Amino acid sequence: MRIATWNVNSVNARLENVLAWFETVQPDVAVLQEIKCVDEKFPAQDFEHLGYNVAVHGQKTYNGVAMLSKTPLEDLRRGLPGDDADEQARFIEAVTGGDTPVRVVGIYLPNGNPIGTDKFAYKLGWMERLHRHAQGLLALEERLVIAGDYNVIPEDADVYDPKAWLGDALFQSESRAAFRALKNLGLTDAYMQVDGAPGGYTFWDYQAGAWPRNNGIRIDHALLSPQAADRLKACEIHRDVRGTEKPSDHVPVVIELDL
Repeated sequence: MRIATWNVNSVNARLENVLAWFETVQPDVAVLQEIKCVDEKFPAQDFEHLGYNVAVHGQKTYNGVAMLSKTPLEDLRRGLPGDDADEQARFIEAVTGGDTPVRVVGIYLPNGNPIGTDKFAYKLGWMERLHRHAQGLLALEERLVIAGDYNVIPEDADVYDPKAWLGDALFQSESRAAFRALKNLGLTDAYMQVDGAPGGYTFWDYQAGAWPRNNGIRIDHALLSPQAADRLKACEIHRDVRGTEKPSDHVPVVIELDL
């Protein structure tokens, strides 16, 4: 089973590129972030023509997540538990895979900038809620994949120049500690398990020639429960997608489970 995560940075603005990638790669399951549209404006029919079941948790102009699967989506949840007042569309979860079920969670974790503001507090609070929810999911002892744009640079090796990011919420000690605490529940970072080489970047800013200079960061992650990690066969970063016309600033990350 191939499971992909991709922050598409507006699904409708980049639909041609996104559909071309799906036609070529044919992931079994994919979670998308920053779709930037309400549910009704998501191009579900285009993905259904490619053989996908579609679930969307959208929001006008900002945020928004979706899950696409070649098998039916069951036990579907939209929205991260723990704060009924949170209206930001950043979380989607379902069981898929048919006879070889996998619980897939797609997340778009808050950016948190600037630090010292309510936005950073919201980021850390969201991570606490994710921690609690993941703890409950791990107790189910299922094959579990929590994938998405975490907006966290875990280590110095995950950024082209650590000093350049010292003042950014993605690289703060609190953000990184929360990410480590999440992993310490018993989750495996798929990229680190399969490869782990420095420079496995998944994001290059549009500004200052970041892509040609390879000034990237690794912020798109797939964390796996022990039951899924035992089946992990591959983790690929599709970096060439960043070089296409009108690309997202993120690229897809695809893991493969031997089921």
